[in-house]
Amino acid sequence: MQKIREFLELQAFGVCTSIGVRLGIASTRIRMWFIYISFLTMGSPIIIYMILAFWKNMKNYVFAAKRNPLKYY
Repeated sequence: MQKIREFLELQAFGVCTSIGVRLGIASTRIRMWFIYISFLTMGSPIIIYMILAFWKNMKNYVFAAKRNPLKYY
């Protein structure tokens, strides 16, 4: 079960995990509340989740580019 959870976390961008680390809350609780809110609001938090996932990936690319000053695009 742990391997399945780790695989899903890596494939799902790790947004809930990042929020949990920053706020000091278990990521499983954040996922649970995200699912509850998604059902109550007919899926609109999925848009917010995708925006956060995009922002998180772009932040990783920007930091990687800053660490390597010899890399030109």
